[in-house]
Amino acid sequence: MPDPLGTAGNDALGIMGGTFDPVHRAHLALARAGLDRLGLGQVVWIPAGHPPHRAPPYATAEDRLAMVRLAIAGEPRFRLDDSEAKSALPSYTVETLERLRRHYGPERPLVLLMGADAFYGLPKWHRWEDILRLAHIAVATRPGYPLSGLSGPLADLFGRCRLASADFSHSPAGGIHAFELVAGTVSATEVRALINAGAPDAQLLELLPPAVLDYIRQHHLYRR
Repeated sequence: MPDPLGTAGNDALGIMGGTFDPVHRAHLALARAGLDRLGLGQVVWIPAGHPPHRAPPYATAEDRLAMVRLAIAGEPRFRLDDSEAKSALPSYTVETLERLRRHYGPERPLVLLMGADAFYGLPKWHRWEDILRLAHIAVATRPGYPLSGLSGPLADLFGRCRLASADFSHSPAGGIHAFELVAGTVSATEVRALINAGAPDAQLLELLPPAVLDYIRQHHLYRR
């Protein structure tokens, strides 16, 4: 079986982590921006098995992996890493990055993709100050919502490590690049609530790829 992480290379590698419960269009917009706007060579999707800082996912790891597979099909620069979804251990971003560093070596640029809301919560993450030692961070902000409300250690970190452009080639880690992304404000919580409320497919297809919605319908997910 081929290695889902592929082999080491020189191009910057994007990292999309999350529960993907379910994966939706905003996730895909962020990953696509990594390829088309940030110049990343590939994006690896890493669904969490047991996220330690939130309630357990509603869908099983198998279902969430299947939905991500469907969502990223057809884009050869997207890869799926299923190792953490299949693990019984908690999924910590810093440990994910350490694992990727061991796989890809010390020189390849790694770029952690995240939205501004997640970035604001970074100081609550396990060993958060080690993350930039292992990777760059690319933060997608919404129009009209720049990272102007940062304070404390996170503001200091952003000020010291900010990259004006998405040029990750000069170092394997250590920079923070903020960019504006029009991707809507959809959340997985909203999607689950709409499905549970019996929202019509026409409304859900604005938030979900068709193949993902078909899978949800076929497997009766998110209906209580």
